[in-house]
Amino acid sequence: MKPLYVVKAGSATLDRGTVFAEIADLVAGGARVLLVAGGATGIARHYEAIGRLVPMLRLPGGDLVRHCPPEEMAHIVDAYERVTLPAAEEGLRAAGLTVFTSVAARGDLVRGRANRPLKTVTPEGRSRVVRDHRAGTVRGVDAARLAVLLDAYDVVVLSPPVADQDGGSPLNVDADMLAAALANALDADHLRLVTGTPGLLTDPSDPASTLRHAHPGEAGGYAGGRMRQKVRAAELALEGSADVAITGPHTLTEPAGWTRFWRAKEPDADLTLLSRSVGVPSVSGDERELTALLREWCAERGIEATTDEVGNLVATRGTGTGRRLLLLGHLDTVPHRWPVRWEGEQLWGRGSVDAKGCLVNFLQVLADADVPEDGQLRVVGAVEEEISSSRGAFHVRDHYPADAVVIGEPSGAGTLTLGYFGLFKLRVTVRVGSGHSAGMDAVSAPDALMRALEDIRDVVRQEASDALSAVIDINSSTGREHHRAVGVLNFRVPPGADLELLRKLALDQAGDGVEIEVLRATPGHAGSRTGPLAKVFGRAFARAGIRPRHVVKKGTSDMNTLATTWRDVPMVAYGPGDSALDHTDVERIDARDVRTARRVLADAVSRWFALPTVRAGAPVASEGDRA
Repeated sequence: MKPLYVVKAGSATLDRGTVFAEIADLVAGGARVLLVAGGATGIARHYEAIGRLVPMLRLPGGDLVRHCPPEEMAHIVDAYERVTLPAAEEGLRAAGLTVFTSVAARGDLVRGRANRPLKTVTPEGRSRVVRDHRAGTVRGVDAARLAVLLDAYDVVVLSPPVADQDGGSPLNVDADMLAAALANALDADHLRLVTGTPGLLTDPSDPASTLRHAHPGEAGGYAGGRMRQKVRAAELALEGSADVAITGPHTLTEPAGWTRFWRAKEPDADLTLLSRSVGVPSVSGDERELTALLREWCAERGIEATTDEVGNLVATRGTGTGRRLLLLGHLDTVPHRWPVRWEGEQLWGRGSVDAKGCLVNFLQVLADADVPEDGQLRVVGAVEEEISSSRGAFHVRDHYPADAVVIGEPSGAGTLTLGYFGLFKLRVTVRVGSGHSAGMDAVSAPDALMRALEDIRDVVRQEASDALSAVIDINSSTGREHHRAVGVLNFRVPPGADLELLRKLALDQAGDGVEIEVLRATPGHAGSRTGPLAKVFGRAFARAGIRPRHVVKKGTSDMNTLATTWRDVPMVAYGPGDSALDHTDVERIDARDVRTARRVLADAVSRWFALPTVRAGAPVASEGDRA
């Protein structure tokens, strides 16, 4: 599923046009976009064009609001449909995008409930209650129809008003609050509330005083006028799982003008980056926002950090070539998210274990490490580790040579992973002639597929008895002449398994009506406990008072990808977290494990750079280090 951005932009921002190119960039990166178009400027233009005054009401606090009695709602709808939405559509189409636009009330795409009568102040200063004010709050979203529209168009543009769930005339709603409600209802990945200022200012007279980060209840004191609604909207959106920011001025892309809102307040400052990283969704294919957050963190600490051509985060200290140590983590997670929370010293959220805890530790160790003149310490946060492409790791393999590698994968602070099983993945397609399932000797396509899959399993297991297998996808379809069934068969094969032989054995099972395609054939890899990298970890464990476990895991990691061409490069995997919680809906990580793993890693990195070298790129453990 493509990531979903909900972007709210007012008329003034739409007039400037910058946001259209920024939205086009999101779409080009694979995102779906729902743009909520505010209309204050558009309404003013429409009323001026028809020669009608905009009726206003003064609230007891002094703020002015537009009066929306039933007779005005038709004019407000006209303002959106004749001014705001056409302008948004024109700008987006000029950026090469397909667009659907609508007032949210049309077809009950969004429903609301009318607010209670409004307390106002007359020009003479007397209090009065206005009962005909057609303003309301969102109470329902037709998420199914909007999902269809989002799949059909590059950008869906909605604007107030919304339909009255009780059958009255449309209800005017605040556009920022509408955007927040839509983000929650559609399980959006990202919500951006664009404003004309550089985020939320702590000093309204100083455009450089942006409040960069806020937790619930912290931002309201800095908000006045229209900005109060943006803060309310941002905090409403924290009930969902999107990452939330007020951005500006009139742009999505300038980090200095962002006020980010976070659900979970970390118990201590050294856990801030971990808490925020887990709070930014980064399902495979949606890593750009997390990359930007981490790149900004690095820049604040004087660390050179870039995003490479495939989207990897690359942060480096040192330019030496004599001893290059690579810390390779990954940015992406498996699908499905939920609101992040701290429970005491435990952080709950998708990616906390697999593997943001590892990557954040890598970056914090990078920030504090003493890198020698002939050395280089590089951290890479790879994209697409959780899907078959492994695009980020393949790019690392071909572009970032190293003399030793630590892979960021969880096994707990007291465990060092020496290797992983390999991956052998096949797509099997079976076709049988059409016919009634009750016919003599009839075999359905799914039946034939299951037989083919079992035949493949048998021949692979005869050669690699330790291999694990699972059918991870299956589907069937009926055509006029043939019935078709397709299955994906996944093997985990031990280090040392002959993948070329397994490939031949599997492909030999193809035949009449059976097609077999090899999707992935990545060998297993297992290192030695006596290599220089494992030894420096051993000394670091000893110093921490830990008697470590050494394991070869039956899953796969980016270690396997590097090992397809890298020879004689020491590699281990290390990171905090209980790997049994990977990919589960109870994923959580303990702060004590994070801190212990960080200390062990920092010690091991320091020891590795202290090793003598017998040639460039070949650190070796000395007798003193082995002692």
